[in-house]
Amino acid sequence: MEFLPEPFRTVIAFAVVLGVLIFVHELGHYLAARWRGVHVERFSIGFGRAVWTRTDKRGCEWRVGWIPLGGYVKMHGMEHAGEAEGAPEAGYRPGEAFHEKSVGDRAIVVAAGPIFNFLLAALLFAGIFMTAGQPVGSTAIQTVVAGSAADRAGLQPGDRILALDGERVARFDELQRHIQPRANQPVEVLVRRGEAEVKVIATPAARAEDGRGMLGVTGGAIDRERLDPFSALVSGTTHMVSLSGQTLVGVWQMITGSRGADEIGGPLRIAQMSGEVAHMGVLSLVTFIALLSINLALINLFPIPILDGGHLVFYAAEAIRGRPLTARAQEYAFRGGFALLATLMILATWNDLTQLGVVRWVTSLIG
Repeated sequence: MEFLPEPFRTVIAFAVVLGVLIFVHELGHYLAARWRGVHVERFSIGFGRAVWTRTDKRGCEWRVGWIPLGGYVKMHGMEHAGEAEGAPEAGYRPGEAFHEKSVGDRAIVVAAGPIFNFLLAALLFAGIFMTAGQPVGSTAIQTVVAGSAADRAGLQPGDRILALDGERVARFDELQRHIQPRANQPVEVLVRRGEAEVKVIATPAARAEDGRGMLGVTGGAIDRERLDPFSALVSGTTHMVSLSGQTLVGVWQMITGSRGADEIGGPLRIAQMSGEVAHMGVLSLVTFIALLSINLALINLFPIPILDGGHLVFYAAEAIRGRPLTARAQEYAFRGGFALLATLMILATWNDLTQLGVVRWVTSLIG
């Protein structure tokens, strides 16, 4: 998208990123509903007036709204079970209403949205690992400190360290673990220089602060290793799980106050970052979509009424009690959930405006 002006690139990238995430999330709900025998009345991407609509042979209306900030799947009879009493209205489809299904079926339909977002992230990472390759650490030397042990031994930028004292090393941290306890001790270093392998002897100097050995090189160059489809799928899933755990740790740190809430971002920041990563290339854009897909899945699983996680909490309570919570209890819970989400959205928007400099600009005008 480099050929596009910045505003157009940002808008298009934002629409692509959000459209993919919303479609996959709602597709999870839709397919699960179909699987459990629930009739889907509407599948909408975006809100507001429809800019495109079509009704399929099953009676489901597919539509695209002009406000692309969300989406929904409207299922037949999705009102609370406590409200679904009296004579069925016209068009009622017995056996296909959401509230008629078991607690387990309803939980499957609700949980399918976040699950599909997790699957999307895993598949995107797998695709990256198969095509561009999985990032792996390397022992390639980037710089050599003048006058250091490495410089005196004749090591050069671009050399790749293969072994130390006959022990193979594949990552820079392995090199550090071998060198640090060997201050002032000769170390045999095997490197690949171009097409040749060269052996040199380096004597690490002792650091003044702790006496640990120091070779005097910097590394950190990242290589990419292409994986076969099965290995890529396993690694993609593992990477998705790892990033999910890191995200939850970050959220917990915000809750406990050990991390600032200024990292919470909303649509404006997503739009800005979408344009930036689109400028960096397809690989960056796909990675960004995978990361956002994980975040969307986790957010929807938070036990907040209105979100999927809140519905799952209601279903868990229903399974334990043997009957649904009262309509009044659910109404109060939804009101509280809406207030909490509104507060978070205000905070996210404030952070976005602050980062974009809008708050500083307005303050300067007032001052």
